[in-house]
Amino acid sequence: MKVIVSAAGTGGHINPAISIANKIREKQPDSEIIFIGTNHGLENDLVPRAGYELKRIEAYGLKKEISVKNFKHILQTIKSKKEVQKIIDEFKPDLVLGTGGYICGPVFAAAISKKVPAVLHESNAYPGRAVKMFAKEVDCVLVGFEEAKERLSKAKKVVVTGNPTKIKKLSITKEEKKKILVDLGIKNELPMVLVFGGSQGAQAINEATVDLIKSKLNQNYQIIWATGRNQYDIVKESFEKATISVKNIKDVKVVPYIYNMEEMINIADLVICRSGAMTITELAICGKPAIFVPLPSRSANRQEDNARVLEKLGAARVILNHELTGQKLASEIDAIMNDKIKLEKMGKLATKIAPNRVEEKIYEEITKVVKDS
Repeated sequence: MKVIVSAAGTGGHINPAISIANKIREKQPDSEIIFIGTNHGLENDLVPRAGYELKRIEAYGLKKEISVKNFKHILQTIKSKKEVQKIIDEFKPDLVLGTGGYICGPVFAAAISKKVPAVLHESNAYPGRAVKMFAKEVDCVLVGFEEAKERLSKAKKVVVTGNPTKIKKLSITKEEKKKILVDLGIKNELPMVLVFGGSQGAQAINEATVDLIKSKLNQNYQIIWATGRNQYDIVKESFEKATISVKNIKDVKVVPYIYNMEEMINIADLVICRSGAMTITELAICGKPAIFVPLPSRSANRQEDNARVLEKLGAARVILNHELTGQKLASEIDAIMNDKIKLEKMGKLATKIAPNRVEEKIYEEITKVVKDS
């Protein structure tokens, strides 16, 4: 099978695409797969690292404000359709696959014009602009949440597969958990709250966590906190102003980034984070209760929609970005952590939306499209 994969910008688009590509390669080792991305997204690191060739075009996310720069970006993104058509002519793919985002604009416009079989995967509960734009023209739309299916009524075919993710549920013994925590330099006795905001960090979450710790509101649990690489120095400086060393806070471990996130999620008792589609899926797989602080958006509130899915189940609490304070966060943590029965119940409820055989289902639908074309 020869496949072109469209993925650019953030890990939320790129990592699922790589997972799908890996499944195709696993099932068909002789398959040929290339990615189409840009010169300015995470794909330039993640795609080659995964062992795939990356073809680059000039494409940009469209912004609502009127400016010369934005107008130029729109024109360039439209023009890049011809570049993709040329790639299609040379590569002759059996399928074009995309995981949403602005890169899908020129790639799928070209694929449809060339009558190449096409499949989209939407990770969020609220479908993005690109997926909604091409849903009725592609052969199939695969979605991570049932709620997304309801919002794609004009699509030819929609299949709920779940979201592909690298993180899985692990069976970690008490001894293994203790070693993981000792390696971090923290105690094992207290329950653990995991705080993160993505690779770049989340300013609102970081500020609230700083306030919570400065006010000494974390008396009954320990915190492992990834600030994000770009915000670690800001957090460090904030503590230093209060004469607190970021490396020596009682029952708190602060790091710029967590490389063993799979282990951390699995040993956490409660998670505080944004609510991207991948994060929602990972927490459901691991059965972890959460407090979500959705990334606000001026258009569609995709992260809030994602978070509300678990909140409705009783598996999570949602604090909107503008409502978040250290005191509010501490109160929500205490309300969950002080009730062990509630904590356990929330974790079990989260697993209700945990997907099964995700990559297998996606592969099955992809092969159907190719066979039927």
